[in-house]
Amino acid sequence: MAQAKHELTHREREILHSVVRAYIDDGEPVGSRTISRFPHFNLSPATIRNVMADLADQGYLAQPHTSAGRIPTERAFRDFVAGLPSKPLPFADRERITNQLGSAASIEQRVEAASKILTDLTRNVGIAAALPSTSQQLEHVELIALPDSRVLIIVATSDKMVRNRVVTLDQALTQDDLTGLRNYININFSGWTLERARAEMLRRIEQEKVLYDAMLQKLNLLYQKGLLVTETGPQISMDGTSWLVGLDLHLTRERMRDLFRALEEKHRVLALLDRFMESSGHGEVAVHVGLEEAHPSMRELALIGITVDLPNGFRTRVAVLGPVRMQYEKVISSVLQIGRTFETIL
Repeated sequence: MAQAKHELTHREREILHSVVRAYIDDGEPVGSRTISRFPHFNLSPATIRNVMADLADQGYLAQPHTSAGRIPTERAFRDFVAGLPSKPLPFADRERITNQLGSAASIEQRVEAASKILTDLTRNVGIAAALPSTSQQLEHVELIALPDSRVLIIVATSDKMVRNRVVTLDQALTQDDLTGLRNYININFSGWTLERARAEMLRRIEQEKVLYDAMLQKLNLLYQKGLLVTETGPQISMDGTSWLVGLDLHLTRERMRDLFRALEEKHRVLALLDRFMESSGHGEVAVHVGLEEAHPSMRELALIGITVDLPNGFRTRVAVLGPVRMQYEKVISSVLQIGRTFETIL
């Protein structure tokens, strides 16, 4: 049954967040006497116990055993995270992020660097993904003649990605022919999105057929073979899954194997990001505690991530997957900094 909405009082929120911090620190159920010892509280254990009972009724705390203290629920963690102040990372960490992402020569390398940095900073699983769209912009094309009427097509886009394809034409073209076509494409379509450039090529080819334009006839040979059609899939990198081994996730050996198998499959990781980050806006940190909806073995894991839409048409997602008892301030600051850096270095 859904809990009725209730606006927490200042006292309730203070006690709730203290319970969350205590639970993060030692992983044990938290009692009222523990909270009463916090120096900023001037309340008796009985008063705190009554407040904690109210918080339990509202769905913020759970009691695993009759005689045990309370543990925070997913709702409690969400409220705790929402109230965390935004703190910048130390200067050295910010410099490292800027230098390593800035020195990456391509979006693939940037994604790999981001996941490694996230793992190093948070000691959790770092995930970074770049999802291409049809709005990638053409930088330049290179066409190289090969034996047997084959052509090597090299397409470079403004996001520093380079794709190579070899196609076999129905009619052989010389290197001089290809050089002329390369120059025509680069002069006319550099800076256009790939989708728009192909549409305009088709329009010109259809329009100029009656003029028997030799250049466009040759261009049509390449167009029919998929010139400027890229099949680049999502770029994804994940590091630090070994950190999950040392966690007490209350999983059987078989369940743990299932979890690792799920994280080894790229499409499952992308589905995880889609499921829990799709509703968050550009530049907005998404926090999800308890991921059993995605996989039964992820009940005691949390995902913190950010989605950034880049000018070059890529949607970038960076996230940290870790235990519910993670250091949220450090993780949120790390995710935010990497997301902002992605925006500024392109």
